[in-house]
Amino acid sequence: MEAFWISLVAIFVAELGDKSQLMAMTFATRFKTWTVLLGITIATTVVHLVSVAAGGLIGDVLPTTAIAVVAGLAFLGFAVWTLRGDELTEEESKKAQRTTRHALIAVTVAFFLSELGDKTMLATITLATKHDWFGTWIGSTIGMVAADALAILVGRLLGRHLPEKVIRYGAATAFAVFGVVLLAEALL
Repeated sequence: MEAFWISLVAIFVAELGDKSQLMAMTFATRFKTWTVLLGITIATTVVHLVSVAAGGLIGDVLPTTAIAVVAGLAFLGFAVWTLRGDELTEEESKKAQRTTRHALIAVTVAFFLSELGDKTMLATITLATKHDWFGTWIGSTIGMVAADALAILVGRLLGRHLPEKVIRYGAATAFAVFGVVLLAEALL
């Protein structure tokens, strides 16, 4: 359960202000919310399963202290990445707007491709090096889907008046705290 809750919270925070949330809001303006959420869930389930497998292999090979130091540094890096911001490119936005057929396939493929190498994938790999793979997988998947569902809901309620800076700074702070805690655990 510890892996589940840590992963759920970490990935939920990581997803705040991410381009995936922008994609979710864009798709939700064109398709039914449930179709968008199902596509996000399918893509996230697969990407995070691959992520925990990679994290589990790395966790079995490297010493625990080294993993904790690398994980702490990675989370500090995620904090900087989050502060930098993440935007939907014009090409990604156009693709989301013009896709009208086979909505579920379009959403699933778009989310799958956008998550490869994304900070939430890397964060999931990092978490899986230290925690149970199953709890990490389920927690990270639910955390990401919940964050994207929240983005869709808030996007529908508030339109384009989202407090982007507040979300970005809050997520960056949470990453920095996770990073410092991991480093402190490893070095003390």
